[in-house]
Amino acid sequence: MKVLVTGAAGFIGSHVSHILLDRGDTVVGLDNINDYYDVNLKLARLARLEAKPNFSIAKIDLADRSAMEALFAKEKFDKVVHLAAQAGVRYSIENPHVYVDSNITGFLHILEGCRHHDVQHLVYASTSSIYGANEAMPFSEHNSANHPLTLYAATKKANELMAHSYSNIFNMPTTGLRFFTVYGPWGRPDMALFMFAKNIIEGKPINVFNHGNHTRDFTFVDDIANGVVAVMDHNAQPNLQWDGMHPDPATSKVPWRVYNIGNNQPVKLMRYIEVLEDCLGKKAELNLLPLQPGDVPDTYASVDNLVKDVGYKPATPVEEGVRRFVDWYRSYYKV
Repeated sequence: MKVLVTGAAGFIGSHVSHILLDRGDTVVGLDNINDYYDVNLKLARLARLEAKPNFSIAKIDLADRSAMEALFAKEKFDKVVHLAAQAGVRYSIENPHVYVDSNITGFLHILEGCRHHDVQHLVYASTSSIYGANEAMPFSEHNSANHPLTLYAATKKANELMAHSYSNIFNMPTTGLRFFTVYGPWGRPDMALFMFAKNIIEGKPINVFNHGNHTRDFTFVDDIANGVVAVMDHNAQPNLQWDGMHPDPATSKVPWRVYNIGNNQPVKLMRYIEVLEDCLGKKAELNLLPLQPGDVPDTYASVDNLVKDVGYKPATPVEEGVRRFVDWYRSYYKV
């Protein structure tokens, strides 16, 4: 197949692209390579992809309507995996307009491209942050997610609703994936594990919010990437039992689905830090701080639907995942 992977120079997008290329698909990566974080890290991810046959990069901004229209018209994609977005919960508080440009306008351009060029299936990134004020654990797609606590989460909820409208009007299969705390090699420098490792190695304190009382469904990036590809291969189908009198938020009478994709094994933040200390062979100096605005204390994914429908199996314990991250970090930064 020919697959468009947006955000191909990004953390998850680069891993997904490798899996697709290694099994013989042709991948066109889209990325504007912005400077939200270290551009050199993005270029290094991209260089690994460009070393493989059947990969090309389109350096386009999602918000550029004419460039997006031309890309879809030229390439005639079979499927689209849309992972590009302006990420980061905290950044959305200071830079809201960037999120609307990328996550709303950019997503509309993806939907329009898929609609006009008969794309078989659109898989796109949503987020666990969408659950917001919902406290029912584990988070289930069948429960309400109508109270997001940040603009970032609100844009992702909007994506799910926009996708549903296109699935309804144009019978276009779309699947949203609510990611839960992804970590691993080639990660983003603004993510907790990355910042923790850097500061511990440099002998600096690490900021631990909510006094370390968070739990997170830390999910290793290889498990996530394999799950994304499995979902891409499984086109969204209508739920023939869907009842408008008792609507199920996870499914629809049209070809639209949303899934949680996580580890299904929540871990205390302090345990995560202990594992990192063990891997680095060095203790952390903790700067304990209160809960940040927009943060949720706990995340825990029910992934039963994804296991049942596509055979998703998160298989990497946090001890192995953190060790593999540390091995990569030491090698990449030569420390």
